[in-house]
Amino acid sequence: MSASGLSDPRARLVVLISGSGSNLQAILDACAAGVLPAQVVAVVSNKEGVLGLARARAAGVPALVLPPAGFKAQAGDRCAYDAALANLVADFAPDWVVLAGWMRLLTMPFLGRFPGRVVNLHPAQPGAFPGVHAIERAYRACQAGEISETGVMVHLVPDEGVDDGPVLAWERVPIQPDDTLDDLVARVHAVEHRLLPEVLRWLIAGEIQVPLAG
Repeated sequence: MSASGLSDPRARLVVLISGSGSNLQAILDACAAGVLPAQVVAVVSNKEGVLGLARARAAGVPALVLPPAGFKAQAGDRCAYDAALANLVADFAPDWVVLAGWMRLLTMPFLGRFPGRVVNLHPAQPGAFPGVHAIERAYRACQAGEISETGVMVHLVPDEGVDDGPVLAWERVPIQPDDTLDDLVARVHAVEHRLLPEVLRWLIAGEIQVPLAG
């Protein structure tokens, strides 16, 4: 039985997206193949018309949009948006909330509703290139001779820190001397698509110790 108390034994996932949803697709495929003992019960985007919404609908998953329009870009309004988002997500009684290309910083009115249950994917090694455009920034750093590899990590989101929550798993991704940016993007995405469903499977099976909230 899931943590929601519902009869379906599979874990309930709500996935938050802002774009094409390729990592969402990896999760959907893993669920459909029985590799991941879970079901995506809802997909929520902060942007209209993105490909990830079409991916959700094609899989028969509710695809919802909560745009920031109507919530001003002030701190208090960001919190109001996150509180509304939390109410929307909570309606689906998720065991885990997965940020798969969600491009907004979440505040405590959201995170506090799902302590220890918000999982984020970031295309960099722990402590490296937090925030947006991490792959592009790693590529530029390699071109400047500063690094020879980047990575992918999956971590918990306990608070408003940017890509710095407790790390659940991470993997190195080499940068080859003759790589184009597209080459590196493809290599990072291949790791993402494998690692994220794998870590979710470990979490669901209790094979990763989740730090207690607070």
